[in-house]
Amino acid sequence: MEIKPIRSEQDYEQALRRVERIWGSPPGTVAGDELDVLATLVEAYERERYPIDLPDPIDAIKFRLEQTGKDVRALVGVIGQRTRVYEVMRGDRPLSLNMIRKLHQKLEIPADVLIQERRVRPRNGRPRLKARRSKLRKSA
Repeated sequence: MEIKPIRSEQDYEQALRRVERIWGSPPGTVAGDELDVLATLVEAYERERYPIDLPDPIDAIKFRLEQTGKDVRALVGVIGQRTRVYEVMRGDRPLSLNMIRKLHQKLEIPADVLIQERRVRPRNGRPRLKARRSKLRKSA
């Protein structure tokens, strides 16, 4: 069992191949211990090399509503009246701190997801923060 740090894509691929070979090894065996160590190293490398961005706040709300079998009308009373709900969901109005608190409590959406600025996808497909878009309009 030769275990070394994963520093390159080649090391990563080699570690994955080894994990595949010893997958399912019983815990407490030499192969099982090797699997535990390699899995930890692979996870650390992936976390550093391939981070996963948090979802857009509105997308997270829509996803949670879908998971619970509800629609946008379920947000009435949570983040405001019907018009306020539709303004928020269209991206015309940002989430307030009070709305974030209520969404976190009622829908159990992590607050760190909700406090982000909403990303806007322009026609070219690249995400851009809404705040930047409004600043660009003012300077034009």
